[in-house]
Amino acid sequence: MKLSIKYFASMRERMSCAEQDVELAVAAISITELWREHLSTEPLPANTLLAVNMTYCDGDTVLHDGDEVAFFPPVTGG
Repeated sequence: MKLSIKYFASMRERMSCAEQDVELAVAAISITELWREHLSTEPLPANTLLAVNMTYCDGDTVLHDGDEVAFFPPVTGG
């Protein structure tokens, strides 16, 4: 399975890249599992906004071949 991963704002700084392509030897994986098993040794920051194919979702969303996954830091301000 091939995935396109995009990081925005402080998530980009945290990961030291704006985007990356990953290839996994699985048919399906959740976003939380992807983060924990393939992207970082640190826990996914609380309140991180997630999107798959430009639609907001949660960490339990199952990814499939060709999906685009985006990680956004929590929105703050007033």
